[in-house]
Amino acid sequence: MELQQFKYDNKIVKYFAIATVVFGVVGMLVGLIIATQLFLPQLNFGIQYTTFGRLRPLHTNAVIFAFVGNAMFAGVYYSMQRLLKARMFSDMLSWIHFWGWQLIIVAAAITLPLGMTTSKEYAELEWPIDIAITLIWVVFGINMIGTILKRRERHMYVAIWFYIATFVTVAVLHVVNSFEIPVTLFKSYSWYAGVQDALVQWWYGHNAVAFFLTTPFLGLMYYYLPKAANRPVYSYKLSIIHFWSLIFIYIWAGPHHLLYTSLPDWAQSLGTVFSIMLIAPSWGGMLNGLLTLRGAWDRVREDPVLKFMVVAVTAYGMSTLEGPLLSIKSVNAIAHFTDWIIAHVHVGGLGWNGFLTFGMLYWLIPKMWGTKLFSTKMANTHFWLGTLGIIVYALPMYTAGVVQSLMWKNFNAEGFLEYPNFLETVTQIIPMYMMRAIGGLLYFSGVIIMVVNLMKTAKQGKFMAEEAAEAPALEKKKVVGGHWHSALERKPVIFTVLTLVAILIGGVIEMVPTFLIKSNIPTIASVQPYTPLELHGRDIYIREGCNNCHSQMVRPFRSETVRYKGEYSKAGEFVYDHPFLWGSKRTGPDLHRVGGLYNNVWHFNHMLDPTSTSPGSIMPPYPWLYRQQIDPGLTAGKIKALRTVGVPYEEGYEEVANNDLKEQAMAIKNDLKENNIDIPETAEIVALIAYLQRLGTDIKAEPTANK
Repeated sequence: MELQQFKYDNKIVKYFAIATVVFGVVGMLVGLIIATQLFLPQLNFGIQYTTFGRLRPLHTNAVIFAFVGNAMFAGVYYSMQRLLKARMFSDMLSWIHFWGWQLIIVAAAITLPLGMTTSKEYAELEWPIDIAITLIWVVFGINMIGTILKRRERHMYVAIWFYIATFVTVAVLHVVNSFEIPVTLFKSYSWYAGVQDALVQWWYGHNAVAFFLTTPFLGLMYYYLPKAANRPVYSYKLSIIHFWSLIFIYIWAGPHHLLYTSLPDWAQSLGTVFSIMLIAPSWGGMLNGLLTLRGAWDRVREDPVLKFMVVAVTAYGMSTLEGPLLSIKSVNAIAHFTDWIIAHVHVGGLGWNGFLTFGMLYWLIPKMWGTKLFSTKMANTHFWLGTLGIIVYALPMYTAGVVQSLMWKNFNAEGFLEYPNFLETVTQIIPMYMMRAIGGLLYFSGVIIMVVNLMKTAKQGKFMAEEAAEAPALEKKKVVGGHWHSALERKPVIFTVLTLVAILIGGVIEMVPTFLIKSNIPTIASVQPYTPLELHGRDIYIREGCNNCHSQMVRPFRSETVRYKGEYSKAGEFVYDHPFLWGSKRTGPDLHRVGGLYNNVWHFNHMLDPTSTSPGSIMPPYPWLYRQQIDPGLTAGKIKALRTVGVPYEEGYEEVANNDLKEQAMAIKNDLKENNIDIPETAEIVALIAYLQRLGTDIKAEPTANK
């Protein structure tokens, strides 16, 4: 049989690997800064672009899409060519993909600190960047599918299955969650509102973790772990079960992020059931990875690449057991909104994604530069610093989470809240925040050692941009016999379509009833759209990232209705919230019932100097809100956009909306003036006060006594 000569493209892999390392350092450094700000809020130096609220989404986007994303692409471009025995479909598409993705990352790094954000977790980027992501993702998909179609290897290896699932599902998730109505070039409102927006967002948010942070890395595990161990994958049949059950079940699990919220109970229950079912395929994949090392455990003690990979797969197993356990309502009641979730996320992020990336880079760079790793000792030092860093990071956060929950819920013998002041529950865990920062510093130090090691490795070798290879052409002939799944592997288009069907079923069944059956979101007659001034204030709240620290969801627990002095949150209260702002973490108290609890002067002073109203607060001051003015010229555009997505502002209201804005602003200005505070009615703080005073006041209920 005649062999065809061709060359693998290592240059694109090199560039994605360099971007991985660069953005890994940047993303982790930002994470270290915001971790430190939680016990040293002065670290933002009074600059509005470096507050926790603005840097936190920068950190998550940098780590997920810049560090992990570039690592995924480096690993995919290297492994796919070799598994399919073909150069990538198009060098031009490879480079459009690379430079397009880096420009998106730079756009995120500029816009997020500027406060240009949708506020939707892991999907904060505004609409022009969302469009760019879609286009570049399609470029990646065409290049990948094109390579599969021109392959010289008849069967698609298991890693390719996971790459296909990643492309298909992320495309669906991103497009559906990113429906938004533009107001200006960098401001939009979510097409969905309230409960529906929350369901779509956490269908996206959970499955972004599933199909951006998990499935592609499982593909990388199935390629790089056997390569590093020089062993075949433990079980082909287990790989099949792992793949199909994982992608089918995962897509249903998003509602477990919304337990005890205003989401319909049936949707919450679906999320819980499928989350618990996820244990089986997840652990099947973990065991398939670890058992691949059978007979190679002696090498694990000596080879840092295998060390990183073993801990990575173990961290994957731990995270995918803990996630379903956190989906059990009784456990979720304790853990949700606390630092327990932060620990859970970082065991997965630092352990699974981080360590697998490090192991892959330590294996890949010497291969492409035709040399040995510069220093095994440095790599081992990195491993132990990283492992210790994860432990020192996670254990204090688990402890902090339990402490927070117990303090939030504890009643004394007389029936009163033991800790009615939320701030008591914050100051109690500050030492744990300090420990978390130390753990992050250890992990980051290991990464810096890796950077030096990889640079020296590259320096001592010679990079092979074009790697010669040969393989026989793929013959189109009917193959008789073999496993039933191998027949499917020979038909990549059908395989891709079946993957799409598998991931669509769960999303459709969860979302369609929530959107079409009105009884899922009962309306409340007293709930009215936001006034123009409140709308401006809400947009300032979003810009400053307040929902990164404050929830707006009083759950149906006695401890919460007592603490937050009002009824638990109802689905009908959020019908005009574009986007929803329920939050996922309480570093500060819930704000859904804050309207009317404090006077305007309190809010004014609290935002100017939080410690003046709340001694010991770790919230930074916001002096720019007193200097900067809202732009009434934007009011009409905001009203029109929200009317388009269903908010019942009267036709033509945008023409007179600023009259109402000025009237409400003057009332707040005059109230402040009576207390010797003189500030323009167009100051941003006035709009923010208007919004905060509105929260939770649409339904009239007697405040619950503290007993």
